[in-house]
Amino acid sequence: MAKISAKQRKKLPKSDFGEPGKRAYPMPDRAHAANAKARASQAVNAGRMSKAEEAKIDAKANKKLGKRKPDPVKVERSRRTH
Repeated sequence: MAKISAKQRKKLPKSDFGEPGKRAYPMPDRAHAANAKARASQAVNAGRMSKAEEAKIDAKANKKLGKRKPDPVKVERSRRTH
């Protein structure tokens, strides 16, 4: 993961942050998105962040990483035994 200089970070749009209001958890690329997920998890475990905030950061990071939620219908079908 490449470091972001202060100048580069200031140029990032709010939409590239996990917490836009605080300009925290920058996600200009996939590596930073994965790192944001890890740091949010650590913050929850340390009691500095709620699970709801972590979920928002994870959802934003997942979009950047190309991940999506599993289809609930497909999940239910795969649980059924024949």
